[in-house]
Amino acid sequence: MIVLNQTSLNFSQCVINFHLMKNTSSSIQVLDRAMALVGILSRSPGPLSLTKLAEQADLHTASAHRILGALMAHGLVEKTGAGEYDLGVRWLEVGNRLRARLNIRQVAMPAMQQLAELTGETVNLIVRRGDEAVYIERVSGGQTMIQVVQVVGAHAPLHVTAVGKIFLAEDSASGVMGYAERTGLPAYTSNTLTTLDNLKAELNTIRQAQLAYDREEAELGVACIGAPIRDAEGKLVAGLSISAPADRHKPGWAEALKQAAAQTGSALGYLAHV
Repeated sequence: MIVLNQTSLNFSQCVINFHLMKNTSSSIQVLDRAMALVGILSRSPGPLSLTKLAEQADLHTASAHRILGALMAHGLVEKTGAGEYDLGVRWLEVGNRLRARLNIRQVAMPAMQQLAELTGETVNLIVRRGDEAVYIERVSGGQTMIQVVQVVGAHAPLHVTAVGKIFLAEDSASGVMGYAERTGLPAYTSNTLTTLDNLKAELNTIRQAQLAYDREEAELGVACIGAPIRDAEGKLVAGLSISAPADRHKPGWAEALKQAAAQTGSALGYLAHV
């Protein structure tokens, strides 16, 4: 018969705890290595050989091979006919499910809040509905007594708003002509673009700059600057704009706005071409 005193029991428990901690640490290390391999494949323009993967991940070839085998079993990595490795189709399924859950308002809010705090002005999130730009979210900077506030749910013709012009710039030549014919390009102020030629020239500039301006075209005394938000497929899904009295606009806002729009697009999965 074996008799264990309290000291022996405590020692045995310590040994068990040590092995549990060791196994947990080992599992985390393997997970870290697996994610490192996935990260390398995601940044690569094409499939990679086992040797290159192991080298870039700073792993022994045998370890990399074992981890890649486990990832292949779950569809996260696949092997090409040339014996190289690439991301598996399972990531497409995961990405589609994630994008389906994304709410553009929730995704854009952090960038909008930062931009409103930086500028002290109103930041708008705008989408297209037919021939109109619709304001679906806004954040007010609140640092000045006079604020330009667009009510959520408000709408305006595309050709008189900064983000509306961005959506028009995405259209084909026939699409822009169709918009002009349907709406008649009505004037809201003396600055409104009311001819097709002037609108086309403006849209060409917007396509190059990926930035648009409303120069008191919807309302005298109020100016806006807008930037596009694209999703994982590169599709224009929304735009951000800064609205403020015309005499308060600052040159530095353009770059800050583009960064905020890019941050939102990145959260939606958009990878800008470098």
